[in-house]
Amino acid sequence: MLGEDVESLELDSRGVVGDRSWSIRTAADKIGSGKNTRRFAAVPRLLELRGASGPAGVSVTFPDGSTYAVESRELADQLLDHCGQPLTLAKETDVSHFDDGPVSLIGMSSVDAVSRTRGEPVDASRFRANIVLDTSDPFIEETWIGSQLRLGDATLEVTMGSPRCVMVDMATAEMPAQPGNLTTIGRLNEARLGVIARVVTPGRISVGDRVT
Repeated sequence: MLGEDVESLELDSRGVVGDRSWSIRTAADKIGSGKNTRRFAAVPRLLELRGASGPAGVSVTFPDGSTYAVESRELADQLLDHCGQPLTLAKETDVSHFDDGPVSLIGMSSVDAVSRTRGEPVDASRFRANIVLDTSDPFIEETWIGSQLRLGDATLEVTMGSPRCVMVDMATAEMPAQPGNLTTIGRLNEARLGVIARVVTPGRISVGDRVT
């Protein structure tokens, strides 16, 4: 699911507080996704939904605007109707819900490079980064691998480039399918866009914080 835009984030030793704390599980106990892998199972229409957090906890919003608490029985019923298969909600335990790592970052200059090459706008939300940075050069974030970044009260260590898959081409929430994004990223930067990091020093980061 697509997430939400927020003005600030709390980072702890796990990563972004609340990020991917829940997953949708299929009858085979795979994590619901837009792709099929050893851990994930493609679930039709799942990508049309949005997840969000609030004072009452995590909720899921459907295309018609209806919203249900993540622990409600009504949500499971609505997921069955919407996706056409029985699905359950599972909170993260000792097996992480993360794919490549705990915190993902992307530079807007990298997204802009994809847009320029395609000749049409590409929304940064397609790449589901935790942190979007105002950068000056395309793919500059990969030069930070092995280095530490200070953002607000937190420190991150950049560990690897972020490999991309076919999900960046798919329709998601209110955004239509945009075939060719993955091919473009492959041509520009060997199918990597953004970077993955781990938390060195927990803390709060906010929109407008300077990165050093």
